[in-house]
Amino acid sequence: MTDIESHPRLISLEGGEGAGKTTVLNALRETLLQAGHEVVSTREPGGTPLAERIRQLLLSPDGEKPSPETELLLMFAARAQHVRETIRPALARGAWVVCDRFTDSSYAYQGGGRGLDVAFIAELERRVVGLQPGLTLLLDLGVSQGRARASGRDAQPDRIERERDDFFERVREAYLARAAAEPKRFRVIDASREAATVVADVTGVLREWMAAA
Repeated sequence: MTDIESHPRLISLEGGEGAGKTTVLNALRETLLQAGHEVVSTREPGGTPLAERIRQLLLSPDGEKPSPETELLLMFAARAQHVRETIRPALARGAWVVCDRFTDSSYAYQGGGRGLDVAFIAELERRVVGLQPGLTLLLDLGVSQGRARASGRDAQPDRIERERDDFFERVREAYLARAAAEPKRFRVIDASREAATVVADVTGVLREWMAAA
């Protein structure tokens, strides 16, 4: 597989820690359901039983720390399984898929954050994924504000969430660079605002997208 297909019914949510992706994903799902569509809401890493097991390996703060290269390859192993077993079958039967993170997260976290070769990530994307969202919503938020929000959660931070601020600054820069390079696919949403305002923005973008799809 060498070509990358852009699918209009695959929508991804991207952003750093504390950006509010869960709230936005739920709002997108409800908007699509109200329009009469079947919706599959999913996440990465994860989305299948095997990919969820890989997620545990990747994000657990316990045990051996994976090298950046190992982290990247495990992310793509989970993504390959996710695309084959969950995303493509859903798209084939006419469903919409809303995914909390997709391949852009590897460019941001393993490329920007870890400093891995972007050309290698692109090669993996072509060869083992071959699929790209038609629409990507980037919830953009300053690192300090995002970390403050994330620290208020009940859950313990996972291994990646425990990284230093400079790591997340590089992640944010990589996300914004990708959005600037692909303005037709990306919509950058200011996630520093109240949740209701952010939700109104993203559901408005979705309605416009559905009308044009």
